[in-house]
Amino acid sequence: MSEAVLSETLKDILAKFLKQNKKADLLTTYLYFIEKKFKIQPVIFLREKTIYRSKDELIKQLEDQGKLWRETEIKIQVGQPSVNEDTKKIYICPFTGKVFGDNTHPNPQDAIYDWVSKCPENTERVNGLKVKRFYVSEDAEVIKNYIEKRKEPLSKTVYSSAITGKLFNSKKAVLNDFIDHQLKVMALVEVPSQNRYQIEDSFMEFIQEKLDESKLSAFVEQLSQHDEFKDHIAEWTE
Repeated sequence: MSEAVLSETLKDILAKFLKQNKKADLLTTYLYFIEKKFKIQPVIFLREKTIYRSKDELIKQLEDQGKLWRETEIKIQVGQPSVNEDTKKIYICPFTGKVFGDNTHPNPQDAIYDWVSKCPENTERVNGLKVKRFYVSEDAEVIKNYIEKRKEPLSKTVYSSAITGKLFNSKKAVLNDFIDHQLKVMALVEVPSQNRYQIEDSFMEFIQEKLDESKLSAFVEQLSQHDEFKDHIAEWTE
């Protein structure tokens, strides 16, 4: 019977619930009581089509099994060279030295036109407009002057979701994505009657244990000791 004992907090929570849900039946009220007493917040793990007792319990289980994220390393290339050993033709801004190569830019001639037309250092004007003057070279020795040694790529540790495979910068980001896209909250009262999802084994055992007839009777007995619930009990017993 101790399981059904009402603390003042639980009594107030139930009274508020029944005030807002005047037609709530006994089973609905009892399951709401169980949900609040044991701090249960059922969630559906959509990928597995399974209902778990709570978000925290599911996450801990997945973490313990290594099924939530995986640590991995990626390479980050630092800087894209404007000119390399395979460049045969370059376009050079005379005002800044900015260069575009024929094999490192999809449209180098368009790019150099755009660059010099917006270049702040370009002070040359014709009829009030910036001149679009630039240099072109196919000389290997000239091109060689613009080749920069490529920096070594950086290595960075990131985390991939074991559920979706998407990469994230931190474990927290993986977790937030998991919560936002893989979980759906539901009320305990909805769990026993639904048939779309399976219920995780230990959670199913918990529900079956709490729905024992003796526990339900003890709950009603406790409610009967408080005047604010007597009208509801009278309706249920009818």
